[in-house]
Amino acid sequence: MKRVTWWLLCWLLLSLVFDNISCNGKDAIFHCMKHVDTILTNGTPEATIKAMQNLEQTLEEADFNETTYMSVNHLLAVLHKPKGPFRGLDFYASENEANLDKAVTNSKVRVQLPRELKAGSDNKIVFCMLTWPETNGTIWGSSEPIYESRLVGLSVRGKKISGLQEHVNITMNLTMSVNETRKPSCVFFNFSTKKFSNDGCITRWKPFQNHVTCSCDHLTYFGVLMVSASLSPEDQNILSYITMIGCSLSLFTLVITVILFITKRKVRADVSMKVHINLAIALILLNVHFLPSQAVAALPSSGLCFYIAVAIHYSLLATLIWMALEGFHLYLLLVRVFNIYIRRYLLKLSMVGWGIPAVIVSLVIIIDKDSYGHVPLTDSESLICYINNDIVKMVTTVGMFCLVFIFNIVMLGVTVRRVVSLRQSKEFGQRDHDRAKRDICTLLGVITLLGITWGLVFFSFGYLATAGLYLFCILNSLQGFFIFLWFVMSLRKIENSTTNTSSESRTTNSST
Repeated sequence: MKRVTWWLLCWLLLSLVFDNISCNGKDAIFHCMKHVDTILTNGTPEATIKAMQNLEQTLEEADFNETTYMSVNHLLAVLHKPKGPFRGLDFYASENEANLDKAVTNSKVRVQLPRELKAGSDNKIVFCMLTWPETNGTIWGSSEPIYESRLVGLSVRGKKISGLQEHVNITMNLTMSVNETRKPSCVFFNFSTKKFSNDGCITRWKPFQNHVTCSCDHLTYFGVLMVSASLSPEDQNILSYITMIGCSLSLFTLVITVILFITKRKVRADVSMKVHINLAIALILLNVHFLPSQAVAALPSSGLCFYIAVAIHYSLLATLIWMALEGFHLYLLLVRVFNIYIRRYLLKLSMVGWGIPAVIVSLVIIIDKDSYGHVPLTDSESLICYINNDIVKMVTTVGMFCLVFIFNIVMLGVTVRRVVSLRQSKEFGQRDHDRAKRDICTLLGVITLLGITWGLVFFSFGYLATAGLYLFCILNSLQGFFIFLWFVMSLRKIENSTTNTSSESRTTNSST
Protein backbone atom coordinates (compact mmCIF):
# COMPACT_ATOMS: atom_id res chain seq x y z
CA MET A 1 0.00 0.00 0.00
CA LYS A 2 2.81 2.40 0.82
CA ARG A 3 4.45 1.60 -2.52
CA VAL A 4 1.22 2.37 -4.40
CA THR A 5 0.76 5.57 -2.42
CA TRP A 6 4.34 6.71 -3.24
CA TRP A 7 3.81 6.05 -6.95
CA LEU A 8 0.53 7.93 -6.92
CA LEU A 9 2.11 10.86 -5.10
CA CYS A 10 5.02 10.97 -7.56
CA TRP A 11 2.63 10.90 -10.51
CA LEU A 12 0.51 13.73 -9.08
CA LEU A 13 3.56 15.84 -8.45
CA LEU A 14 4.89 15.19 -11.93
CA SER A 15 1.50 16.01 -13.39
CA LEU A 16 1.97 19.39 -11.74
CA VAL A 17 5.30 19.43 -13.54
CA PHE A 18 7.81 18.93 -10.75
CA ASP A 19 6.87 22.09 -8.87
CA ASN A 20 7.86 20.71 -5.46
CA ILE A 21 9.76 17.48 -6.09
CA SER A 22 13.39 16.87 -5.21
CA CYS A 23 15.21 13.75 -6.46
CA ASN A 24 18.69 13.15 -5.16
CA GLY A 25 19.21 9.39 -4.99
CA LYS A 26 19.74 7.20 -8.02
CA ASP A 27 16.51 5.26 -7.48
CA ALA A 28 14.50 8.44 -7.05
CA ILE A 29 16.03 9.93 -10.23
CA PHE A 30 15.22 6.72 -12.07
CA HIS A 31 11.57 6.96 -11.03
CA CYS A 32 11.47 10.63 -11.97
CA MET A 33 12.95 9.84 -15.39
CA LYS A 34 10.33 7.16 -15.86
CA HIS A 35 7.54 9.61 -15.26
CA VAL A 36 9.19 12.21 -17.50
CA ASP A 37 9.19 9.51 -20.16
CA THR A 38 5.44 9.14 -19.59
CA ILE A 39 4.98 12.88 -19.95
CA LEU A 40 6.90 12.78 -23.25
CA THR A 41 4.31 10.32 -24.51
CA ASN A 42 1.08 11.70 -23.05
CA GLY A 43 1.80 15.14 -21.61
CA THR A 44 0.95 18.55 -23.03
CA PRO A 45 3.72 20.69 -24.58
CA GLU A 46 3.71 23.00 -21.54
CA ALA A 47 4.04 20.06 -19.14
CA THR A 48 6.84 18.54 -21.22
CA ILE A 49 8.84 21.77 -21.30
CA LYS A 50 8.51 22.25 -17.56
CA ALA A 51 9.41 18.60 -16.95
CA MET A 52 12.57 18.98 -19.05
CA GLN A 53 13.67 22.02 -17.09
CA ASN A 54 13.11 20.36 -13.75
CA LEU A 55 14.76 17.12 -14.84
CA GLU A 56 17.84 19.05 -15.95
CA GLN A 57 17.99 20.79 -12.58
CA THR A 58 17.51 17.50 -10.76
CA LEU A 59 20.28 15.78 -12.71
CA GLU A 60 22.66 18.68 -12.04
CA GLU A 61 21.94 18.62 -8.32
CA ALA A 62 22.25 14.83 -7.96
CA ASP A 63 25.06 13.81 -5.62
CA PHE A 64 27.35 11.34 -7.43
CA ASN A 65 31.12 10.93 -7.42
CA GLU A 66 31.36 8.45 -10.27
CA THR A 67 30.14 8.59 -13.87
CA THR A 68 26.54 7.38 -13.87
CA TYR A 69 24.49 6.09 -16.79
CA MET A 70 20.69 5.91 -16.72
CA SER A 71 18.21 4.87 -19.40
CA VAL A 72 14.42 4.73 -19.36
CA ASN A 73 12.67 3.90 -22.65
CA HIS A 74 12.89 7.17 -24.62
CA LEU A 75 15.13 8.97 -22.13
CA LEU A 76 18.88 8.58 -21.72
CA ALA A 77 21.11 10.43 -19.22
CA VAL A 78 24.80 10.49 -18.28
CA LEU A 79 26.24 12.28 -15.23
CA HIS A 80 29.97 12.88 -15.20
CA LYS A 81 32.13 14.54 -12.55
CA PRO A 82 35.55 15.57 -13.97
CA LYS A 83 38.67 14.59 -12.08
CA GLY A 84 41.80 16.60 -12.70
CA PRO A 85 42.30 19.22 -15.44
CA PHE A 86 39.52 19.22 -18.02
CA ARG A 87 40.84 18.45 -21.53
CA GLY A 88 37.55 18.03 -23.34
CA LEU A 89 35.07 15.16 -23.33
CA ASP A 90 33.21 12.99 -25.85
CA PHE A 91 29.80 11.37 -25.37
CA TYR A 92 28.52 8.57 -27.60
CA ALA A 93 24.88 7.46 -27.50
CA SER A 94 22.54 5.01 -29.22
CA GLU A 95 18.83 4.56 -28.60
CA ASN A 96 19.36 2.95 -25.18
CA GLU A 97 23.09 3.12 -24.41
CA ALA A 98 25.67 5.83 -23.77
CA ASN A 99 29.41 5.93 -23.13
CA LEU A 100 32.29 8.31 -22.55
CA ASP A 101 35.18 8.56 -25.02
CA LYS A 102 34.22 5.24 -26.61
CA ALA A 103 31.77 4.56 -29.44
CA VAL A 104 28.72 2.39 -28.76
CA THR A 105 26.97 -0.03 -31.09
CA ASN A 106 24.54 1.62 -33.51
CA SER A 107 25.62 5.04 -32.33
CA LYS A 108 23.13 7.81 -33.11
CA VAL A 109 24.79 10.82 -31.50
CA ARG A 110 28.30 11.98 -30.72
CA VAL A 111 28.95 15.05 -28.57
CA GLN A 112 32.36 16.73 -28.36
CA LEU A 113 32.82 19.16 -25.48
CA PRO A 114 35.76 21.57 -25.84
CA ARG A 115 38.51 22.21 -23.33
CA GLU A 116 37.24 25.77 -22.98
CA LEU A 117 34.40 24.54 -20.70
CA LYS A 118 37.03 24.24 -17.93
CA ALA A 119 34.79 22.00 -15.86
CA GLY A 120 36.36 21.17 -12.50
CA SER A 121 35.76 18.66 -9.75
CA ASP A 122 33.08 20.90 -8.24
CA ASN A 123 31.11 20.83 -11.50
CA LYS A 124 28.96 18.08 -12.94
CA ILE A 125 28.50 17.58 -16.69
CA VAL A 126 25.03 16.37 -17.68
CA PHE A 127 24.20 14.68 -20.99
CA CYS A 128 20.54 13.94 -21.68
CA MET A 129 18.88 12.59 -24.82
CA LEU A 130 15.11 12.63 -25.28
CA THR A 131 13.20 10.94 -28.11
CA TRP A 132 9.49 11.59 -28.59
CA PRO A 133 7.62 8.35 -29.33
CA GLU A 134 5.02 8.03 -32.08
CA THR A 135 5.18 11.58 -33.38
CA ASN A 136 5.61 13.00 -36.85
CA GLY A 137 8.58 15.01 -35.62
CA THR A 138 6.74 18.32 -35.28
CA ILE A 139 7.42 19.09 -31.63
CA TRP A 140 5.72 21.97 -29.77
CA GLY A 141 4.12 23.41 -32.85
CA SER A 142 7.27 23.64 -34.98
CA SER A 143 6.37 24.00 -38.64
CA GLU A 144 9.23 21.72 -39.64
CA PRO A 145 9.91 18.22 -38.23
CA ILE A 146 12.70 17.52 -35.75
CA TYR A 147 14.88 14.71 -37.08
CA GLU A 148 13.82 11.44 -35.41
CA SER A 149 11.99 13.58 -32.80
CA ARG A 150 15.23 13.73 -30.82
CA LEU A 151 16.71 16.45 -28.61
CA VAL A 152 20.16 16.34 -26.99
CA GLY A 153 20.54 18.28 -23.74
CA LEU A 154 23.88 19.46 -22.31
CA SER A 155 24.61 21.42 -19.15
CA VAL A 156 27.29 21.98 -16.52
CA ARG A 157 26.32 22.36 -12.88
CA GLY A 158 27.26 25.76 -11.49
CA LYS A 159 28.05 27.28 -14.88
CA LYS A 160 26.08 29.15 -17.53
CA ILE A 161 27.90 28.28 -20.74
CA SER A 162 27.58 30.68 -23.70
CA GLY A 163 29.78 32.56 -26.15
CA LEU A 164 32.33 29.77 -26.51
CA GLN A 165 35.19 30.36 -28.94
CA GLU A 166 35.73 26.59 -29.18
CA HIS A 167 32.33 25.31 -30.18
CA VAL A 168 30.47 22.30 -28.84
CA ASN A 169 29.98 19.78 -31.66
CA ILE A 170 26.92 17.51 -31.73
CA THR A 171 27.06 15.01 -34.59
CA MET A 172 23.92 13.06 -35.50
CA ASN A 173 23.87 10.18 -37.96
CA LEU A 174 21.29 10.53 -40.71
CA THR A 175 19.75 7.13 -41.32
CA MET A 176 17.00 8.46 -43.57
CA SER A 177 17.74 9.91 -46.99
CA VAL A 178 17.75 13.69 -47.30
CA ASN A 179 16.48 14.74 -50.72
CA GLU A 180 16.95 18.04 -52.52
CA THR A 181 13.74 19.49 -51.10
CA ARG A 182 14.88 19.04 -47.48
CA LYS A 183 18.01 19.88 -45.58
CA PRO A 184 19.06 19.64 -41.92
CA SER A 185 19.29 22.81 -39.85
CA CYS A 186 20.77 22.84 -36.35
CA VAL A 187 18.61 24.53 -33.72
CA PHE A 188 18.21 24.73 -29.97
CA PHE A 189 15.09 25.12 -27.87
CA ASN A 190 14.79 28.54 -26.26
CA PHE A 191 12.94 28.04 -22.97
CA SER A 192 12.24 31.79 -22.70
CA THR A 193 10.46 32.16 -26.04
CA LYS A 194 9.41 28.48 -26.19
CA LYS A 195 10.57 28.36 -29.79
CA PHE A 196 13.41 26.79 -31.72
CA SER A 197 16.26 29.09 -32.74
CA ASN A 198 19.55 28.72 -34.60
CA ASP A 199 21.38 31.62 -32.90
CA GLY A 200 24.94 30.63 -32.08
CA CYS A 201 24.71 27.36 -34.02
CA ILE A 202 26.34 26.44 -37.31
CA THR A 203 25.09 23.55 -39.45
CA ARG A 204 27.89 21.52 -41.00
CA TRP A 205 26.39 19.34 -43.68
CA LYS A 206 26.82 18.70 -47.39
CA PRO A 207 24.29 17.15 -49.77
CA PHE A 208 24.21 13.33 -49.62
CA GLN A 209 26.30 13.33 -46.42
CA ASN A 210 25.10 10.68 -43.93
CA HIS A 211 25.65 12.83 -40.83
CA VAL A 212 25.18 16.41 -39.72
CA THR A 213 27.29 18.29 -37.16
CA CYS A 214 25.84 21.10 -35.08
CA SER A 215 28.61 23.45 -33.96
CA CYS A 216 27.26 25.71 -31.20
CA ASP A 217 28.71 28.24 -28.78
CA HIS A 218 26.49 27.42 -25.78
CA LEU A 219 24.85 24.53 -23.89
CA THR A 220 21.13 23.68 -23.85
CA TYR A 221 18.80 21.25 -25.69
CA PHE A 222 19.74 20.83 -29.35
CA GLY A 223 17.99 19.22 -32.29
CA VAL A 224 18.03 19.07 -36.08
CA LEU A 225 15.13 20.58 -38.01
CA MET A 226 14.46 19.11 -41.45
CA VAL A 227 13.65 22.34 -43.28
CA SER A 228 12.60 22.95 -46.84
CA ALA A 229 15.59 23.74 -49.06
CA SER A 230 14.89 26.86 -51.11
CA LEU A 231 17.74 26.10 -53.52
CA SER A 232 19.19 22.93 -54.97
CA PRO A 233 22.95 22.27 -54.53
CA GLU A 234 23.50 23.03 -58.23
CA ASP A 235 21.82 26.43 -57.93
CA GLN A 236 23.87 27.21 -54.82
CA ASN A 237 27.13 26.49 -56.66
CA ILE A 238 26.10 28.49 -59.73
CA LEU A 239 25.05 31.49 -57.63
CA SER A 240 28.34 31.32 -55.72
CA TYR A 241 30.32 31.44 -58.98
CA ILE A 242 28.16 34.26 -60.33
CA THR A 243 28.68 36.29 -57.15
CA MET A 244 32.45 35.77 -57.06
CA ILE A 245 32.93 36.55 -60.78
CA GLY A 246 30.62 39.57 -60.66
CA CYS A 247 32.19 41.03 -57.50
CA SER A 248 35.71 40.48 -58.86
CA LEU A 249 34.84 42.22 -62.13
CA SER A 250 33.20 45.07 -60.21
CA LEU A 251 36.23 45.46 -57.98
CA PHE A 252 38.59 45.61 -60.96
CA THR A 253 36.49 48.16 -62.89
CA LEU A 254 35.88 50.30 -59.81
CA VAL A 255 39.62 50.59 -59.22
CA ILE A 256 39.97 51.75 -62.85
CA THR A 257 37.16 54.26 -62.20
CA VAL A 258 39.04 55.75 -59.25
CA ILE A 259 42.26 55.94 -61.28
CA LEU A 260 40.45 57.75 -64.11
CA PHE A 261 38.95 60.18 -61.62
CA ILE A 262 42.37 60.97 -60.14
CA THR A 263 44.06 61.44 -63.52
CA LYS A 264 41.34 63.59 -65.15
CA ARG A 265 41.48 67.12 -63.79
CA LYS A 266 38.21 68.27 -65.36
CA VAL A 267 36.38 65.30 -63.88
CA ARG A 268 37.68 66.13 -60.41
CA ALA A 269 36.07 69.55 -60.66
CA ASP A 270 32.58 68.07 -61.16
CA VAL A 271 30.63 67.76 -57.89
CA SER A 272 28.41 64.96 -59.19
CA MET A 273 31.49 62.93 -60.10
CA LYS A 274 32.83 63.40 -56.59
CA VAL A 275 29.61 61.96 -55.18
CA HIS A 276 29.84 59.02 -57.62
CA ILE A 277 33.45 58.32 -56.66
CA ASN A 278 32.58 58.14 -52.98
CA LEU A 279 30.00 55.46 -53.79
CA ALA A 280 32.64 53.68 -55.87
CA ILE A 281 35.11 53.72 -52.95
CA ALA A 282 32.44 52.31 -50.60
CA LEU A 283 31.79 49.47 -53.06
CA ILE A 284 35.53 48.83 -53.38
CA LEU A 285 35.79 48.44 -49.61
CA LEU A 286 32.76 46.14 -49.59
CA ASN A 287 34.10 43.87 -52.35
CA VAL A 288 37.66 43.84 -50.99
CA HIS A 289 36.46 42.48 -47.66
CA PHE A 290 33.57 40.33 -48.91
CA LEU A 291 35.53 38.30 -51.47
CA PRO A 292 38.02 36.76 -48.97
CA SER A 293 35.45 36.45 -46.17
CA GLN A 294 34.76 32.75 -46.72
CA ALA A 295 38.47 31.90 -46.78
CA VAL A 296 39.11 33.93 -43.62
CA ALA A 297 36.21 32.20 -41.84
CA ALA A 298 37.95 28.85 -42.42
CA LEU A 299 41.08 30.07 -40.62
CA PRO A 300 41.55 29.52 -36.87
CA SER A 301 42.18 33.24 -36.23
CA SER A 302 39.08 34.78 -34.62
CA GLY A 303 40.69 38.24 -34.60
CA LEU A 304 41.02 38.36 -38.38
CA CYS A 305 37.44 37.17 -38.80
CA PHE A 306 36.29 39.89 -36.40
CA TYR A 307 38.07 42.55 -38.49
CA ILE A 308 36.54 41.24 -41.74
CA ALA A 309 33.05 41.15 -40.20
CA VAL A 310 33.39 44.74 -38.91
CA ALA A 311 34.79 45.94 -42.25
CA ILE A 312 31.97 44.31 -44.24
CA HIS A 313 29.36 45.83 -41.92
CA TYR A 314 30.93 49.29 -42.15
CA SER A 315 31.40 49.24 -45.93
CA LEU A 316 27.88 47.88 -46.48
CA LEU A 317 26.38 50.69 -44.40
CA ALA A 318 28.58 53.23 -46.22
CA THR A 319 27.40 51.86 -49.58
CA LEU A 320 23.74 52.12 -48.56
CA ILE A 321 24.10 55.66 -47.23
CA TRP A 322 26.05 56.88 -50.27
CA MET A 323 23.29 55.46 -52.50
CA ALA A 324 20.82 57.55 -50.48
CA LEU A 325 23.08 60.59 -50.89
CA GLU A 326 23.08 59.94 -54.65
CA GLY A 327 19.28 60.23 -54.49
CA PHE A 328 19.49 63.44 -52.46
CA HIS A 329 22.02 64.95 -54.89
CA LEU A 330 19.81 63.99 -57.83
CA TYR A 331 16.87 65.71 -56.17
CA LEU A 332 18.86 68.94 -55.83
CA LEU A 333 19.97 68.87 -59.47
CA LEU A 334 16.67 68.03 -61.18
CA VAL A 335 13.95 69.23 -58.84
CA ARG A 336 15.18 72.22 -56.89
CA VAL A 337 17.55 73.41 -59.65
CA PHE A 338 17.78 76.98 -58.32
CA ASN A 339 19.27 78.10 -54.99
CA ILE A 340 20.94 74.77 -54.39
CA TYR A 341 24.26 76.13 -53.18
CA ILE A 342 25.23 74.54 -49.87
CA ARG A 343 28.35 75.69 -48.11
CA ARG A 344 30.96 72.90 -47.88
CA TYR A 345 28.47 70.61 -49.56
CA LEU A 346 30.81 67.69 -50.26
CA LEU A 347 32.32 67.81 -46.76
CA LYS A 348 28.85 67.57 -45.21
CA LEU A 349 27.93 64.68 -47.51
CA SER A 350 31.16 62.91 -46.54
CA MET A 351 30.45 63.35 -42.84
CA VAL A 352 27.07 61.67 -43.34
CA GLY A 353 28.27 58.99 -45.78
CA TRP A 354 31.33 57.89 -43.81
CA GLY A 355 30.47 59.12 -40.30
CA ILE A 356 27.08 57.45 -39.70
CA PRO A 357 28.39 53.94 -40.51
CA ALA A 358 31.33 54.54 -38.16
CA VAL A 359 28.99 55.55 -35.34
CA ILE A 360 26.71 52.52 -35.86
CA VAL A 361 29.58 50.03 -36.00
CA SER A 362 31.25 51.60 -32.96
CA LEU A 363 28.06 51.32 -30.93
CA VAL A 364 27.67 47.65 -31.86
CA ILE A 365 31.28 46.94 -30.80
CA ILE A 366 30.83 48.81 -27.50
CA ILE A 367 27.52 47.12 -26.66
CA ASP A 368 28.41 43.59 -27.78
CA LYS A 369 31.49 42.92 -29.87
CA ASP A 370 30.53 39.23 -30.01
CA SER A 371 27.87 40.27 -32.52
CA TYR A 372 30.61 39.86 -35.13
CA GLY A 373 31.93 36.43 -36.01
CA HIS A 374 31.26 33.30 -38.05
CA VAL A 375 27.92 33.11 -39.84
CA PRO A 376 26.65 30.20 -41.98
CA LEU A 377 25.59 31.02 -45.51
CA THR A 378 21.96 30.29 -46.34
CA ASP A 379 21.35 26.70 -47.54
CA SER A 380 25.04 25.89 -47.16
CA GLU A 381 27.52 24.72 -44.58
CA SER A 382 29.99 27.38 -45.73
CA LEU A 383 30.84 30.16 -43.29
CA ILE A 384 31.61 33.83 -43.74
CA CYS A 385 32.63 36.52 -41.27
CA TYR A 386 29.72 38.87 -40.62
CA ILE A 387 27.06 39.76 -38.02
CA ASN A 388 25.88 36.71 -36.08
CA ASN A 389 23.35 38.60 -33.95
CA ASP A 390 19.95 38.61 -35.69
CA ILE A 391 18.71 41.71 -33.86
CA VAL A 392 21.79 43.74 -34.81
CA LYS A 393 21.53 42.49 -38.38
CA MET A 394 17.84 43.36 -38.69
CA VAL A 395 18.13 46.82 -37.14
CA THR A 396 21.40 48.08 -38.61
CA THR A 397 21.38 46.51 -42.07
CA VAL A 398 17.87 45.40 -43.03
CA GLY A 399 16.35 48.46 -41.36
CA MET A 400 18.86 50.79 -43.01
CA PHE A 401 18.33 49.14 -46.40
CA CYS A 402 14.55 49.51 -46.18
CA LEU A 403 14.84 53.23 -45.34
CA VAL A 404 17.32 53.85 -48.18
CA PHE A 405 15.31 51.80 -50.66
CA ILE A 406 12.05 53.64 -49.91
CA PHE A 407 13.80 57.02 -50.10
CA ASN A 408 15.48 56.22 -53.42
CA ILE A 409 12.29 54.80 -54.93
CA VAL A 410 10.64 58.15 -54.17
CA MET A 411 13.64 60.01 -55.64
CA LEU A 412 13.50 57.83 -58.77
CA GLY A 413 9.80 58.55 -59.23
CA VAL A 414 10.38 62.29 -58.81
CA THR A 415 13.27 62.16 -61.29
CA VAL A 416 11.29 60.28 -63.95
CA ARG A 417 8.40 62.68 -63.57
CA ARG A 418 10.72 65.68 -63.90
CA VAL A 419 12.49 64.34 -66.97
CA VAL A 420 9.19 63.50 -68.70
CA SER A 421 7.83 66.99 -68.02
CA LEU A 422 11.00 68.58 -69.39
CA ARG A 423 10.90 66.46 -72.54
CA GLN A 424 7.30 67.45 -73.21
CA SER A 425 7.99 71.17 -72.88
CA LYS A 426 8.55 73.34 -75.91
CA GLU A 427 11.98 74.26 -74.70
CA PHE A 428 13.28 70.79 -75.39
CA GLY A 429 11.27 70.19 -78.53
CA GLN A 430 9.61 66.97 -79.67
CA ARG A 431 10.87 63.53 -78.73
CA ASP A 432 13.06 61.67 -81.18
CA HIS A 433 14.61 58.21 -81.33
CA ASP A 434 18.10 59.28 -80.21
CA ARG A 435 16.76 61.26 -77.29
CA ALA A 436 14.65 58.28 -76.18
CA LYS A 437 17.75 56.09 -76.19
CA ARG A 438 19.66 58.67 -74.14
CA ASP A 439 16.80 58.89 -71.66
CA ILE A 440 16.74 55.11 -71.26
CA CYS A 441 20.50 55.04 -70.66
CA THR A 442 20.15 57.86 -68.14
CA LEU A 443 17.36 56.02 -66.35
CA LEU A 444 19.41 52.81 -66.16
CA GLY A 445 22.37 54.76 -64.83
CA VAL A 446 20.25 56.41 -62.15
CA ILE A 447 18.80 53.02 -61.16
CA THR A 448 22.34 51.71 -60.72
CA LEU A 449 23.51 54.68 -58.66
CA LEU A 450 20.45 54.55 -56.42
CA GLY A 451 20.80 50.79 -55.88
CA ILE A 452 17.22 50.08 -56.96
CA THR A 453 18.26 46.58 -58.08
CA TRP A 454 18.89 45.71 -54.43
CA GLY A 455 15.12 45.62 -54.11
CA LEU A 456 15.12 42.31 -55.98
CA VAL A 457 15.75 40.73 -52.58
CA PHE A 458 12.00 41.12 -51.96
CA PHE A 459 11.39 38.65 -54.82
CA SER A 460 13.72 35.98 -53.43
CA PHE A 461 10.91 34.23 -51.54
CA GLY A 462 8.13 31.85 -52.49
CA TYR A 463 7.65 30.73 -56.07
CA LEU A 464 9.98 33.41 -57.45
CA ALA A 465 12.82 32.56 -55.05
CA THR A 466 15.22 30.97 -57.55
CA ALA A 467 14.64 33.48 -60.36
CA GLY A 468 14.76 36.38 -57.91
CA LEU A 469 18.06 35.22 -56.41
CA TYR A 470 19.64 34.80 -59.87
CA LEU A 471 18.63 38.33 -60.88
CA PHE A 472 19.72 39.71 -57.52
CA CYS A 473 23.17 38.08 -57.70
CA ILE A 474 23.80 39.00 -61.34
CA LEU A 475 22.72 42.65 -61.19
CA ASN A 476 24.07 43.54 -57.75
CA SER A 477 27.41 41.74 -58.05
CA LEU A 478 27.92 43.75 -61.28
CA GLN A 479 26.85 47.09 -59.78
CA GLY A 480 30.46 48.28 -59.73
CA PHE A 481 30.85 47.40 -63.41
CA PHE A 482 27.68 49.33 -64.29
CA ILE A 483 28.97 52.35 -62.34
CA PHE A 484 32.19 52.11 -64.35
CA LEU A 485 30.19 52.23 -67.62
CA TRP A 486 28.20 55.21 -66.31
CA PHE A 487 31.42 56.96 -65.33
CA VAL A 488 32.98 56.38 -68.77
CA MET A 489 29.85 57.74 -70.51
CA SER A 490 29.85 60.78 -68.24
CA LEU A 491 33.57 61.28 -68.90
CA ARG A 492 33.00 61.28 -72.65
CA LYS A 493 30.15 63.73 -72.24
CA ILE A 494 32.34 66.12 -70.23
CA GLU A 495 35.17 65.87 -72.75
CA ASN A 496 32.81 66.42 -75.70
CA SER A 497 31.29 69.42 -73.93
CA THR A 498 34.75 70.86 -73.33
CA THR A 499 35.74 70.26 -76.98
CA ASN A 500 32.59 71.98 -78.28
CA THR A 501 33.15 74.94 -75.99
CA SER A 502 36.76 75.31 -77.22
CA SER A 503 35.64 75.12 -80.85
CA GLU A 504 33.02 77.82 -80.33
CA SER A 505 35.61 80.05 -78.65
CA ARG A 506 38.04 79.64 -81.56
CA THR A 507 35.30 80.40 -84.06
CA THR A 508 34.29 83.55 -82.21
CA ASN A 509 37.89 84.74 -82.00
CA SER A 510 38.54 84.16 -85.70
CA SER A 511 35.38 86.03 -86.72
CA THR A 512 36.39 89.07 -84.67
